[in-house]
Amino acid sequence: MLTLSNKCCTIIAEVAQAHDGSLGTAHAYIDAVADAGADAIKFQTHIAEAESTPAEPWRIKFSKQDESRFDYWKRMEFTEAQWQGLKDHADEKGLLFLSSPFSVEAVELLTRVGVAAWKIASGEVSNAMMFEVITETNLPILLSTGMSSWSEIDTAAEMIQDKNLPLAVLQCTSSYPTPPEKIGLNVLSEFRQRYGCAVGLSDHSGNIYPSLAAAALGIEVLEIHVTFSRDMFGPDVIASITTSELKQLVGGVRFVETMRNNPVDKDAAAEEMLSMRNLFTKSIVVKADLKKDTPLAKAHLTTKKPGTGIPADQLNDLIGRKLKQPVKAGDFLSFDDLL
Repeated sequence: MLTLSNKCCTIIAEVAQAHDGSLGTAHAYIDAVADAGADAIKFQTHIAEAESTPAEPWRIKFSKQDESRFDYWKRMEFTEAQWQGLKDHADEKGLLFLSSPFSVEAVELLTRVGVAAWKIASGEVSNAMMFEVITETNLPILLSTGMSSWSEIDTAAEMIQDKNLPLAVLQCTSSYPTPPEKIGLNVLSEFRQRYGCAVGLSDHSGNIYPSLAAAALGIEVLEIHVTFSRDMFGPDVIASITTSELKQLVGGVRFVETMRNNPVDKDAAAEEMLSMRNLFTKSIVVKADLKKDTPLAKAHLTTKKPGTGIPADQLNDLIGRKLKQPVKAGDFLSFDDLL
């Protein structure tokens, strides 16, 4: 599923560096994400020599084994054969395979391996050189916007749409974890109106609530970081949901989609509930024995279940009407009893 339509939401589980450089752990994430029911799994393809220098500072100095950020990226690298193995494993599990490139060399590697679409990370939105190579592949593009101004997003979206490529613009806040006041769901409708394309949410809140709210607004793409446990090691754990929570989220999004795709007609629903209505509504009942020709007064009447007789809301309409035959206390009044 990566139709970028308004009929369903493609749910992407973002592993990023949660594998901590372990190929076996990366494969284990594929199994867990498939079991949770997500549509796609996404990694990040880092080639240290192509994207970084030893001068790159740490965002958070979390690693006790890497002297520099460059060393960390180096440790996160997989060979092309290993990436191919991950892609093949995802295929076997019925998952779309995605990985964000951070250099032209990474784009070239992933093109050979095969990806379902390109996810452009927030920091790469202004990377025109990489964009040129990506747009030549004619694949759909998922554009993250966590660190981008409107002018930067405009430029990137125009470049993509000039090539007539499928585009989804994702609201993202580069804050880990993202507090609720910075999620920015209001931007989704602005994206849709401004670019006339699919929209989505790349969430770093560390819980499932923003994703469910965004699904209720009809997004086409949802990306969320995953981890096996909040006790795991890595910079993104605090902004991730567990794979167990991912399963709950998938179920919630599909539930929301079913609600959105099935508008309720209240009159038709009431007709369908007629037998239930009769159980819970009330009918007009006589409170005392009354003779023929007695004009009905409010004191003569009450309402009781079930609602199979004259409906309770017609009680005032009966005041003053005469009985054409005697009735007993407790009888359900019918129109046959009235003149």
